[in-house]
Amino acid sequence: MATRKLAPAKEIVGWAMFDFANQAYTLLIITVIFGDLFTRVIVGDAPDYRLGNLLWSLALAASYLLVVVAAPVAGAVMDFQRSRKRFLFMSYMATVVTTALLYFATPGHWWLGMVLIIASNFAYAIGESFIASFLPGLGPAKSLGWISGFGWGVGYVGGLVATAFALVFLGEVSAENFETIRWVGPFAAVFFLVAAIPTFVFVKERGRRQQLPPGESLVRMGFARVRQTLREMRHFQDLSILMVSVFFTMAGISIIISFAFIYGAQVIGWEEPVRVMMFVTVQVTATIGAIAFGFIQSSVGAKRTYMMTLLLWMLAILAIWQTPGLTALAHRVLGVDWQAQYVFLFAGVLSGLSLGSAQSAGRALVGILSPRSKASEMFGFWGLASKLAAVLGLVGLGLIQAALGLANAIVFCLLLFALGLVAVWRLDEARGTRVAAQWREGRPASPEPPAPPAVV
Repeated sequence: MATRKLAPAKEIVGWAMFDFANQAYTLLIITVIFGDLFTRVIVGDAPDYRLGNLLWSLALAASYLLVVVAAPVAGAVMDFQRSRKRFLFMSYMATVVTTALLYFATPGHWWLGMVLIIASNFAYAIGESFIASFLPGLGPAKSLGWISGFGWGVGYVGGLVATAFALVFLGEVSAENFETIRWVGPFAAVFFLVAAIPTFVFVKERGRRQQLPPGESLVRMGFARVRQTLREMRHFQDLSILMVSVFFTMAGISIIISFAFIYGAQVIGWEEPVRVMMFVTVQVTATIGAIAFGFIQSSVGAKRTYMMTLLLWMLAILAIWQTPGLTALAHRVLGVDWQAQYVFLFAGVLSGLSLGSAQSAGRALVGILSPRSKASEMFGFWGLASKLAAVLGLVGLGLIQAALGLANAIVFCLLLFALGLVAVWRLDEARGTRVAAQWREGRPASPEPPAPPAVV
């Protein structure tokens, strides 16, 4: 069995540049600016913004539900036709166009904002599965940890560049500044459009294109391959365990990505300089976390690294939830009169370290446990688990905050990360790697190594 060779450096950098480019969408649209703009200005149901928060969570949940339906079938078609770059390009252009159109979502026209967020986030999110499907072809299993970590790290650098520029030139999120801040959509679109060009220049399409049988269609073939993969998943015990854990983990992460800066504005009541400080803090620590834990994975294994990141996430959620208590504790024990908005930055450090490392380790594990011939399908199911999780997480958070308020609803994330940690406990990384390496289409590998020959 041939060992996968490490791809050329320019191809790895080209692959990572897609993460660099699409982080502009994640941060500017979902996390830092447009989410806050939508809830507090476009919907604007002050003082508690519960309707705005609910509509925001429902729009994102709807987009992820569309990904749940489309990603596995698209992955199957890509594996059959070896058309990953074509699918990636279509999702990339759809993201660019629909993101630019967010300019036209104005106060009171929340329905247009919801439609455009559903469309743009669907295109962006399904593109994440497409770009991830290239990972197994970039090197041997032992290298996927640092390659994935490098991608996430480069991504956070891209997000830092894009968002820093936007914060400087677009200003604060407010009704008074709406005519300027509404340009966040076109700016994110142009950044994504330009920065992702190296991906399409340097990343290679590997594998051979297969011919459709007479009278067969790509859609029917796609659904047939999905059904086949679902039947075959029983042979991938450890990958199945991982998918369950990813489901809970990504439900929690999707909440934090979508509501962290909304939480800061509505619950913590931070000022504009602190919002900027939080953004820089999260980006820098996320970059460090993604790269550092990528190298840690090379030493201690992907499973242990992944579990470490989940423990770190649980600490981060406790810090977010207990920011007022930590503020009071600092005053009582240390004698310092800190404001809660500055103590909240400590939670930002933990969240940043957790964010980059958890997603990188999870993505690398999928690559390690997936047969190369079914990489797109397996990453399609990874995308399915992640996005179905986002539906659960965002709808759950939206409903809980509508009843109890956003400050108390954040505890839901703690439960989700705890369930993710419990689920992954039984995963056997060595066994799963062996099964993936020995897999042949339609022929399951033995989960146990062959017995040595008897000595006569």
